[in-house]
Amino acid sequence: MNSKSTGSQSAKASFSMDDFAKALEQHNYEFQKGQVVRGKVLEHDSNGAYVDIGGKSSAFLPIQEAALRTIANLSEVVPLQEERDFLIIREQDADGQVTLSLRQLQIQEAWEGLIELQESGKVLQVRVSGANKGGVTVDVQGMRGFIPRSHLIDRDNIESLVGQALTVSFLEIDQERQKLVLSQRLATQSSAFSQLQIGQLVEGKVSSIKPFGVFIDMEGISGLLHIKQVSQKYIENLSQVFSPGQILKAIVIDLDESRGRISLSTRILENYPGEIVEKMAEVMDTAEERAERARKSLS
Repeated sequence: MNSKSTGSQSAKASFSMDDFAKALEQHNYEFQKGQVVRGKVLEHDSNGAYVDIGGKSSAFLPIQEAALRTIANLSEVVPLQEERDFLIIREQDADGQVTLSLRQLQIQEAWEGLIELQESGKVLQVRVSGANKGGVTVDVQGMRGFIPRSHLIDRDNIESLVGQALTVSFLEIDQERQKLVLSQRLATQSSAFSQLQIGQLVEGKVSSIKPFGVFIDMEGISGLLHIKQVSQKYIENLSQVFSPGQILKAIVIDLDESRGRISLSTRILENYPGEIVEKMAEVMDTAEERAERARKSLS
């Protein structure tokens, strides 16, 4: 009875070892999920393409994984006999076939490219694809990004931005959460900062009047004319001197790009204390000559 039992166990053991060996033989551990492999397109069908990646069976590229956009004709994206890189997204099935993706490889490469752009501080162009009360959605190299309303220059009529191209910089890139947040305002500010210098005469529109100073909008970026920089004479109430929408010329006296701050002055355009209050139009009309004199005093 014991010998019979032992024989039966050894038969089972040898069978399972053979089985295991066959399983090992059939399964090619060279191909793992997440791996990038080189392959040649062998055949198309209505569902996708068969690709030779050097395995026992051809790998399969489903049509929905062939490109970032929806495609109707596979040969446009993966012509027959073309050799290229693919990403393995599913390991071997029972037939020894792995599943490939070009779309996910392109997404991975796009994220890496965007992270490089962010690190270099570069701006990029995106197209607005949709709008809601919180902001606009944009197409960023085939991926979906978002610009919050507060980071748009024209935030009053955002529906009109759909279809438009905007220049933006990065606010947040989170590949794991597939989150891409951008800013048009910061890109404009960065571009404007690169064109500004201390001593430069700028022109803008009064956008708001606060107790401490006047904010001047200069084509999408804002500068502050502090109350102490308005005149050599003490100003008690800025609302009596300025009005919203008023066009002003002022001199740049400080630039702090890290804090997004542009400090302006009309004080140094004056010939005498209080002139800006008494003869605003005259000071503005002769601002260029006055600025030339002020630049000498700044340097």
